[in-house]
Amino acid sequence: MHSAKRWWMLVTVSAGLLLIAVDMTVLYTALPTLTEELSADASQKLWIINAYPLVMAGLLLGAGTLGDRIGHKRMFLIGLVLFGTASVLAAFAPNAAVLIGARAFLAVGAAAMMPATLSLIRITFEDERERGIAIGVWGTMSVFGMALGPIVGGLLLEHFWWGSVFLINVPVVLIALVAAAFLAPGGSGNPDKPWDLLASTQIMVGLVGVVYAIKEITKPDPQPLHVVLALLAATVGLLLFVRRQRGMAHPLIDFALLRDPRIMAGIAAAALAMFADAGIQLVLTQRLQLVLGLTPLEAGVLVAALAVGALPAGIIGGAVLHRVGTRPLIVGGLLLTGAGALLTLTLTPEMVPFLSLHPDHSAWIAPGLVVVGAGSGLAMTAASAAIIGNAPAHRAGMAASVEEVSYELGSLSGVAILGSMLSALYTATVRLPADAPDSAREGLDQAIAAAGELPDGTTAGALLSAAHQAFDHGYTATLLIATVVLVGGAALTARLLSRPAPTLSTTEILDGELAGTTGHLVTKGDPAE
Repeated sequence: MHSAKRWWMLVTVSAGLLLIAVDMTVLYTALPTLTEELSADASQKLWIINAYPLVMAGLLLGAGTLGDRIGHKRMFLIGLVLFGTASVLAAFAPNAAVLIGARAFLAVGAAAMMPATLSLIRITFEDERERGIAIGVWGTMSVFGMALGPIVGGLLLEHFWWGSVFLINVPVVLIALVAAAFLAPGGSGNPDKPWDLLASTQIMVGLVGVVYAIKEITKPDPQPLHVVLALLAATVGLLLFVRRQRGMAHPLIDFALLRDPRIMAGIAAAALAMFADAGIQLVLTQRLQLVLGLTPLEAGVLVAALAVGALPAGIIGGAVLHRVGTRPLIVGGLLLTGAGALLTLTLTPEMVPFLSLHPDHSAWIAPGLVVVGAGSGLAMTAASAAIIGNAPAHRAGMAASVEEVSYELGSLSGVAILGSMLSALYTATVRLPADAPDSAREGLDQAIAAAGELPDGTTAGALLSAAHQAFDHGYTATLLIATVVLVGGAALTARLLSRPAPTLSTTEILDGELAGTTGHLVTKGDPAE
């Protein structure tokens, strides 16, 4: 493919990935508005956020295999159409339940697109250095899009109704459809490859059960029966999935891939970077609006500082990857992200007494977020190279799907665990005035609404003060937990990347040859090894 056309194709697939990532976080700044407009309760709020990454994670493995069967270009185009249609449905949702359903449908389109974007890059860029740069751009699109989401949401809410945060997807989808039709390399795929919908359903049941159990456990009044049933569903779903994969000639995931410590390190790094980014953005955007009183646009602009660090770091990491290897970029990136989380907490107004930062000085958090973004950009670029670069050529589509599942599970876990913990700590530590309504105990949103209805200004002020203090307890704990997880992840990936790479068995080499490849790895060994 001509050089200019290659890079325009990269722009096209990156636009698709950017849409997917933006929709992961675009509701963070819109969530207070959605809560009020759709009368969403605390559980519905988290499902509005989580339905999207949850369904996507459940479908990604099946979507990658389907792309191998019908062609990655066709999958990308189908995904764009589904994504645009679901965006219109979400924009005009009349209540929270319909919006949750539309977000799930949106995830179907995203799941169709995501493996195709990376597979098309792999097909298009044959030069190792160019591929490294392209993967660097691709890898940082997730971080960049997640950082851009809150500012897009805030900007649109300044001028339009909440549905505009979904409707904005439609013109981008239309442009990407036309561009992909002309630029993306074709190929009919391999029609002999089966597509396993049952396995996708099994793993989705497992994931839904895990997330529901986490949410129920962290509620102020958890129902033990609900937790047990959710964990039972998760266990059955995941066990059936693993059993089915081991007995199939064409599995959605070949567990032999997971024996490679370099691939496992890439999976862990991608998941941990997204865990931190999604969790930090969620709790920070809520605090900026609900405690410091910033508008959605102001909060979005500040959180977009993540992108300022992520994009250049990812591109630079991709450019030097072939010289320095994945280990220093993954380990250093995770440690840098952890340092950025601590710096963000330290510079958040009214969090560290001796700094005496006034709420009007909220821009002080920007340096911390730039560091978070830079670390995430480095880690995710190297993670992509570790997974795709060390997978056998005949497992490329599967490897791309595994990588994207790790992204979604990381983001999903960040929102579910840190978001639920924030709510649980608020409820556990809030000390309401005697005359305050019980509804204020459910969350800071409800406390602000309750304070506005109190006739006594003194009681209202006391209520808001107590609610803000409780929220800050949760905010501090979530950022500290994110830091600890990142440092632990850096130690884990360093250990994995110090292990020797496995050698291909005779059977695996023959399988690769039968698939039309030599059975060797996609790229040369990691120069760091």
